[in-house]
Amino acid sequence: MSLYLIGDLQGCDAALQRLLEKIAFSPSRDTLFLLGDLVNRGPASDAVLRRLMGYGASARCLLGNHDLHLLALAQGARKPGRKDTLQGVLHASDRPAMLEWLRHQNLALLERWGGQELLMVHAGVLPAWTAQKTLELAQEVETALRGPDSADFFATMYGNAPEAWSDDLQGPERLRVIVNALTRLRVCTPEGHMEFGFSGKVEALPAGYLPWFEVPGRQTASISVAFGHWSTLGWLGRSDVLSLDTGCVWGGCLSALHITPQATGWSSELVQVQCAESQRPGQH
Repeated sequence: MSLYLIGDLQGCDAALQRLLEKIAFSPSRDTLFLLGDLVNRGPASDAVLRRLMGYGASARCLLGNHDLHLLALAQGARKPGRKDTLQGVLHASDRPAMLEWLRHQNLALLERWGGQELLMVHAGVLPAWTAQKTLELAQEVETALRGPDSADFFATMYGNAPEAWSDDLQGPERLRVIVNALTRLRVCTPEGHMEFGFSGKVEALPAGYLPWFEVPGRQTASISVAFGHWSTLGWLGRSDVLSLDTGCVWGGCLSALHITPQATGWSSELVQVQCAESQRPGQH
């Protein structure tokens, strides 16, 4: 059995096919962990969803901001953007099945191998959140996504405020902060105030902000956290941080981290393929 963490697909099904061939993936033997942004910007979001649905329990998927955007579009809570490439899903005869499958995916996963823990999210984790707190908050959003009032959730999901977490938050504001942290976060202040305009390289951080994983005292620092979302950060392989968005749809690579559980933890190997479907630089 092999375990693979895969970065942002964004509708690049042909690149995924090449990557799966390179790692000799077998759904009867192996497990894929997809770190969100399965759809949008690339040319074949519908093919990606059908493929992953077909793998059943062998493909465990997180929701990213683009995946939530697709669900919001389908609910009529958002209008398509000029850069969206989601028509293949929205106009498909099997649209209901794809959307139903998508809204039952997770916003956070926690796995334990070889005595160590790996927390997986699409974007980031606020400094004050433990791994268990992250899972509990993710489940609050998942319940809203899957419930009968999901249209109300999507109608109030968008926005940058509140910019920081408080346990006293309730209703739409509470869910919005959770969604923003798990699917949009790149940088925050040491106190956990988020900023969403920055998507550049670490060397160009706005004054007063740090990458979320560099905040002193971060409550998830004692475990490993895997995430995507930050394509200009690229591959980062540390004992506490695994960054796997290597910009496939923007002219980079699609990356998979092969995890091999061992008695004292795990070993890992990075596998990459170039993405031939990429858009022109600067289109994101």
